[in-house]
Amino acid sequence: MVLMIFMMTKLISSDDPRYFTETTDIPYDRHRYKIVSKTKTIVVESWQEAQEWWWNNCHSPTIKGAVIHVINKPKKKNKGFS
Repeated sequence: MVLMIFMMTKLISSDDPRYFTETTDIPYDRHRYKIVSKTKTIVVESWQEAQEWWWNNCHSPTIKGAVIHVINKPKKKNKGFS
């Protein structure tokens, strides 16, 4: 006989001060992502692109040991007088 006990996690309510919602719906784009493998190095503009590349190539032996580096995007320089 197998006894199975399911425990439900109690969720916090939206009026609880620990409840988190997003602070902005503007896309987060402060980083680029450099994918480095033994045979290839590429830089992509978004995390979604890095994930897509990874999942499309993760079974390829050429990317064994590949890593993803997070790179800060260069700040835009103001033109004109400060």
